[in-house]
Amino acid sequence: MQYVDCIVIGGGAAGLMCAAAAGHRGKSVYVLDHANKVGKKILMSGGGRCNFTNYVIEPDNFLSTNPHFCISALSRYTQYDFLALVHKYDLAYHEKTLGQLFCDNKAKDILNILLAECDVNNVSIYTECKIDNIKENNNASDKGRFLLTTSIGVLACDSVVVATGGLSIPTMGATGFGYDMAKQFGLRVIPRYASLVPFTFKNTDTPKLLSVMQSLAGVSLPVSIRCHNQSFSEGLLFTHKGLSGPAVLQMSNYWHEGEDIIIDFLPHMSLINILQSCQQSNDKTELKNVLARHMPKRFVNAWIERSSTLHHLSEKSIVQYSKEDIHQLAQLFHQWECQPAGTEGYKTAEVTKGGIHVDDVSSKTFEATNTPGLFFVGEVLDVTGWLGGYNFQWAWSSGHCAAQYV
Repeated sequence: MQYVDCIVIGGGAAGLMCAAAAGHRGKSVYVLDHANKVGKKILMSGGGRCNFTNYVIEPDNFLSTNPHFCISALSRYTQYDFLALVHKYDLAYHEKTLGQLFCDNKAKDILNILLAECDVNNVSIYTECKIDNIKENNNASDKGRFLLTTSIGVLACDSVVVATGGLSIPTMGATGFGYDMAKQFGLRVIPRYASLVPFTFKNTDTPKLLSVMQSLAGVSLPVSIRCHNQSFSEGLLFTHKGLSGPAVLQMSNYWHEGEDIIIDFLPHMSLINILQSCQQSNDKTELKNVLARHMPKRFVNAWIERSSTLHHLSEKSIVQYSKEDIHQLAQLFHQWECQPAGTEGYKTAEVTKGGIHVDDVSSKTFEATNTPGLFFVGEVLDVTGWLGGYNFQWAWSSGHCAAQYV
């Protein structure tokens, strides 16, 4: 039987950060991962460039049943602390939009930093490692609070850190292992949902909305999307299944099945002002051409064809529009209301919303309140960040803070 101070289960962002930070404190640490290599989600994130954090990190950028839970960790290990690590390794990065920071080269640069930190701090990493059983050690004469039966033998340790992530992207090896562990030790697990995920639609309306979206697959434009009291102004992308793009992914954190979303296709201008200006200048340009000055032509043509109101108005000259006509047009482009049929699910979701109830875990140490030595970090907890580097920062913050107490 082998003994180490700490065993981290899961070799993703939170797990590797926790392992490296614990090793830095002089702890002997094993990282166990069932996949053939660690950091798979890091490698595929951000289009292969890894949006590793954001210049602006606030508690309001995160969702949880306890919105105060994330405050402590985010304040104790900030985005600037992670940037100091990035600078230590001279990693080249850039700000894309809205404070989002990406690698100049490739996501592997972030993974290499974490692996280098693990290496210098003598962390041992085992891949393709199966865990058959975890239990508390009731034999007072044996060393270690926990015993793990694994494919590399029976391991004993004083601290177990569960950093197994959520259910998103199962092809990358995502499983419900962390939730099963929580339940085994008596922690609550709240319902989980695929999030930061595209919306899907069905051809249940007339004209067939999904068919229109499919004809526009690949077309993108800036929009403002609203649901409840939450709104996001970013890009929207039409797909063969419905809607995607940053604005849609952000809203998926807040949307629930059966709810409508409202989209403004001209978020930074007033269609009423545009049309009234055309009337005042006696501009006889066709409606579709006026709209195409501000939106993709393919979108304009398809939207006019799918709407009987738009199709009717497009046959008239803009100078002939009544005040009611103009307000109807504004409604159709500034407040288009629709109801997604659902989402693409865990297959393409970037994160899992929900998870281990944070009231059962210390916000300071990340230790289970009912089991000394058992820690949970990262996505497995009921803390979900916005798109834009927030979930990676949660991984760095929670992993680093837990490492101070293992």
